[in-house]
Amino acid sequence: MERLYKGVLKFQESYFKKEKDFFKRLSKGQDPDVLFMTCSDSRVDPQLVTQTGPGDLFILRNIGNIIPPFNALKDKNSTAAAIEYAVMVLKVSDIIVCGHSNCGAIRALLGDEKELEGMPHLRDWLRIAHPVKEHVVSVFGNESTEVIQCYTEKENVLEQIENIETYPFVEKAILEGRLFLHGWYFDIGTGRMSAYVPSENRFEEIK
Repeated sequence: MERLYKGVLKFQESYFKKEKDFFKRLSKGQDPDVLFMTCSDSRVDPQLVTQTGPGDLFILRNIGNIIPPFNALKDKNSTAAAIEYAVMVLKVSDIIVCGHSNCGAIRALLGDEKELEGMPHLRDWLRIAHPVKEHVVSVFGNESTEVIQCYTEKENVLEQIENIETYPFVEKAILEGRLFLHGWYFDIGTGRMSAYVPSENRFEEIK
């Protein structure tokens, strides 16, 4: 914690002082164009990898970058609430779902559910992504653990985009040409980001 306290003081004494006018303008409201949805993993920093700053992205992070389908979790679904706010209030023009390599949530999804005993919230949350596991294992079940992990991480991105499309207000915005969905995949070890290209049915490196 001491390192964090020192970081706060350093921010206030250096960066904030230099950008005081910027933060004063920013304090009056936000107007991001993009909802960036990614995993809670500490190694994935949306603003770092996109080189954006405060106010540029509306960021939603959760375990495994999972989006419950519309009405899947009717009570206290903070993920759905964030999507509603981003699309209906902030009126973002783009939604990015970004998965990443070596994802612990995907590893847990592919593992034995018995290992999640004592973690009922995590177990139930990961069950939302069970269709991803079933699909990948049925197609790539004979591949190595590493290959199955990677395929599942990428397939999970596509599944969650489909789940977003089940929200009526999202579907409406897409049909009206006001909203666009994107699937990204971040390789932590190489720093490379890939985007899904529907016409090619594959992820291609952003260059």
